[in-house]
Amino acid sequence: MTGIPQSMNFINCSDKGGPEVLKLDSMPTPEPGAGQVLIKVEAAGVNRPDLLQRQGLYPAPKGHSETLGLEAAGTVVALGPNTHHFKPGDKVMALLNGGGYAQYCLAEEATCLPIPDGLPMIQAAAVPETFFTVWHNVFERGGLKAGEWFMIHGGTSGIGVTAIQLAKAFGAKVIATAGSDSKCQVCRELGADAAVNYKMDDFVSVVKTVTDKRGVDVILDMVGGDYIAKNIASLGDDGRLVNIAYQKGSKAEVDFMRVMLKRLTITGSTLRIRPTDVKSRIARSLEQNVLPLLADGSIKVVMDSTFPLNEASKAHARLDQGEHIGKVVLTV
Repeated sequence: MTGIPQSMNFINCSDKGGPEVLKLDSMPTPEPGAGQVLIKVEAAGVNRPDLLQRQGLYPAPKGHSETLGLEAAGTVVALGPNTHHFKPGDKVMALLNGGGYAQYCLAEEATCLPIPDGLPMIQAAAVPETFFTVWHNVFERGGLKAGEWFMIHGGTSGIGVTAIQLAKAFGAKVIATAGSDSKCQVCRELGADAAVNYKMDDFVSVVKTVTDKRGVDVILDMVGGDYIAKNIASLGDDGRLVNIAYQKGSKAEVDFMRVMLKRLTITGSTLRIRPTDVKSRIARSLEQNVLPLLADGSIKVVMDSTFPLNEASKAHARLDQGEHIGKVVLTV
């Protein structure tokens, strides 16, 4: 690989624990295999699954990089065999199985997206993980349609700010929950029709009031625990609950009579372990339906903060604190 250094800096997470276990280290620069591209990373998104992996709770899939980082943006610098879409010099943002916290990373060409004109590289790095997740779970699994009511928990998280905007862009009505009045105001500014401070108000009651007792059609939940039963109570007839994480635990006591009587669908997914062809299909759908909205500014990437690669521990501490609004990104 001409002009590419044999070694590179990366964030080593050899120990499990708090943010302090993240250390700058060096390792050999990887070489792309079949269907892969090598990206010179300019920025990498920081996501809650990274925090779980740091704690030893979310290991990398077998055969993939154990380096943290599920999304990155940068320049393609080398191609593996059987690559056809991108060429060296192309600017891309990529969904990764790992490896983003580094100067160079491997990506499956099929899960790379071209960076829309005018979208800064730092913002591009904040797109793949959240947009793939929201598009697949809200629109494909949840089947959200124009005119329906949608509720998102954690409205100012990276997932939340993306879900609010995408749901509104495609004609849905949105209720968001957040942990402070100021965060609720951000949700409204992003387009939410109603926002609930869950520390002050019961979102089930608010949903009934806002929807004139009919309930919401789709809920995207990453909280779990006692929210599971509350979500079921908040759904209207033929509603769909989509779970993508369980910050309060994955076990709950549920009255399934409500599920039966309201004809509810309860589903969920995790993205990282899905095969490349599934992620490729989502990527192409995003390229067709969502990238034009990023290009014309209809949807914005909401940024909380950026940290240089060697301060990855500070970036993780920011997410651990739970006060962020939007995405946290590392610059390389």
